Amino acid sequence: MINYQLTISGRVQGVGFRWGCYRLAQQYGVSGFVKNLATGQVYLEVQGTPEAVTAFIAQVANGPTPYATVSRVVKHRGHRQDYGDRFTIRR
Repeated sequence: MINYQLTISGRVQGVGFRWGCYRLAQQYGVSGFVKNLATGQVYLEVQGTPEAVTAFIAQVANGPTPYATVSRVVKHRGHRQDYGDRFTIRR
């Protein structure tokens, strides 16, 4: 299991970005959470197998919805967390 923390910039709020991340997480079987930041960015933590996390991050970086435009992804390796084996949308 690997864990990453991402801060995503661009047109990422008000375009279904968090919901798109949720759907991708279900598809790839990863856990974690996603939330909007007051700065207009989106923050997410993702955890799972290296293959699933890598594929998930690649999809997020391309924009999980047709309306999102990602201009920058800052990624940091995190420590394993207990997300209850689910991916959630936080406020």
